[in-house]
Amino acid sequence: MNTDGNEGNESRQQDGYCHVALRVGVAGSGGSVLETVPARTVGPCIYELTGSPGMVEGCAAGDVLKIDADGVFQVERRGPNLCVQAFGEPPFAAESLDSLVSAFAPLGGLVEAPADRRFIVVTVSAAAGFPAVEAVMETWAAGVGVLVEWGFSNVFGPDGEPLNWWQEPGAGPGVVADTGGCLGV
Repeated sequence: MNTDGNEGNESRQQDGYCHVALRVGVAGSGGSVLETVPARTVGPCIYELTGSPGMVEGCAAGDVLKIDADGVFQVERRGPNLCVQAFGEPPFAAESLDSLVSAFAPLGGLVEAPADRRFIVVTVSAAAGFPAVEAVMETWAAGVGVLVEWGFSNVFGPDGEPLNWWQEPGAGPGVVADTGGCLGV
């Protein structure tokens, strides 16, 4: 039994590592659509993502989130990473995934996809620079042979304006204070 107030939002593993459910949106039935993402428990309802989401927007691996029981989250502290999400129609071939892995290797990027390759998610340090990341993505997208939509999922706010978190002094790894309580609980 989970006694830390996170029922329904977290599956526990050892050493504070777990999986959390983040809200992607709302289904036609009115229920939440959730994506499960690996994380590390930092405090009550507070988690550091250890993987970037493939469908949820607004966060990346290394970010610390306060998450309520419905999967709605608030970024408490930004980590150092950009999250790039790519969607292909039809799904990407294994060779396309492999070529993107090779293209991001010099930038230290991590490229992941589910087994059906319906989307690809890239986690790469913001220090690699937007021009370098965009060049890799544009070159790759032009050569994959499927319709590709890609974008940064943690760079722009709901209004389309840049969040500019990567320009803030002290952006990236740091200490998170326990703010107590969960949103919406």
